Amino acid sequence: MKNLIRGVLAVLVLASTVSLIAQTAQTAQPALTADEIVSKYVAAVGGKDAIGQVKSIYTESSLQVMGSENPSTTMIVDGVGYKSETDLNGTKIVTCYTDKGGWSVNPMAGANEPTPMPDDVYNAGKGQINVGGALYDYAAKGSKVEFMGKDGSNYKIKLTSKENVEAMYLIDSTSFYVTSVTSKGKMQDQDVDIDTSFSDYRKTDLGYVIPYGINVDFGQFALSIAVKKVELNKTIDPAVFAMPKPAEAPTATPATKQ
Repeated sequence: MKNLIRGVLAVLVLASTVSLIAQTAQTAQPALTADEIVSKYVAAVGGKDAIGQVKSIYTESSLQVMGSENPSTTMIVDGVGYKSETDLNGTKIVTCYTDKGGWSVNPMAGANEPTPMPDDVYNAGKGQINVGGALYDYAAKGSKVEFMGKDGSNYKIKLTSKENVEAMYLIDSTSFYVTSVTSKGKMQDQDVDIDTSFSDYRKTDLGYVIPYGINVDFGQFALSIAVKKVELNKTIDPAVFAMPKPAEAPTATPATKQ
């Protein structure tokens, strides 16, 4: 009996020792920092060399909203401007950001003429003028990143711009692609959380990887974007980003005397 008890105690001690070793080994594994996670994201989408080769991006997409499909185009000249045009049931909606400001045309919101963006709206979206996104070369842009834990298999990274605009990125811990971004936005002058998810990542001829599937949830409604065509380094005249002047009202014709 004494030998049996000694044997059981030896097994328990051995099991405890193995468990302790396993825990120590797990603890000893260095956790990824926010900067390291972002670096892996940059590498996953092609790396600095591939991203550096992309000077412009032109895409044609199909935007699905409220059961209808609508054609949409997007133009980006790196560091200069971003412009999207969507034909929504015969109404053209334009959103444009530049390195100096932003403007939009949205008849559905009562803006039939080109209208300058408020500063908060501009600051929230101006990162789209940069190839590689807001995470790429973030420190040089005056932004900072923080590791906020994990959400399932995703790393949570909070990006804060130099204008103090925050966005929460979920980055897959295996592929290191961005799976979604949550940011603040405006809907009918109300602050809302905008959740944008990305899927169907594909590598371009230059090695730069972009998502072909994008879903945007505004809370009150959602839309999905399916990219149909991508052209890199297409010649795009920077003049397309300039805000057009409002149309002049027709001059009244003076009445002729009889």
